[in-house]
Amino acid sequence: MQNATYKCNKFYPILKGIDEQEFLKILEANQNLVHKVCSLYTSDRASRQDLFQEICVQLWKSYANFRGDSKFTTWMYRVALNTALSLHRKEKKFKQNTGIDFFIEKLEATPYDPTEAEQLKLLYKAIHELSDIDKALVFLYLEDKNYKEISEMMGISEVNARVKMNRIKKKLKTVLNP
Repeated sequence: MQNATYKCNKFYPILKGIDEQEFLKILEANQNLVHKVCSLYTSDRASRQDLFQEICVQLWKSYANFRGDSKFTTWMYRVALNTALSLHRKEKKFKQNTGIDFFIEKLEATPYDPTEAEQLKLLYKAIHELSDIDKALVFLYLEDKNYKEISEMMGISEVNARVKMNRIKKKLKTVLNP
């Protein structure tokens, strides 16, 4: 996310034995992952900031439980995704908003040729219509994660990740090329 002025930098040592500086250093190095998740599940800057802060709080609260069985970014993505999904589901109960405005604004501000910009708008609109889990799979796929990494982050088998992604691709092709 461009021009991100909000960061997780005001955590207090809630849990004894946890190195706050180490946590902040790792979080700062990988915060783009959190920003991307926030962009997928929110429609405006204020909501993105709120979600970003909530994810940071959840990461801090659960940092003591990080065992190191997986890469930090895998664990971080899972916490971020779970937080975003739970807040997104709560918000969907109260709102009937498409949330596509942010992506359209972003695309209009980017110097693309008109054809490419229109194609990207349509792609984001189609992705936005997917289920929450399918959005997460597409996000990881577009981030060039291999199916093994996707399966670890999503908590599904590698075969299941491949099958789901193929179904999503077919669905997107149908939506984009009726």
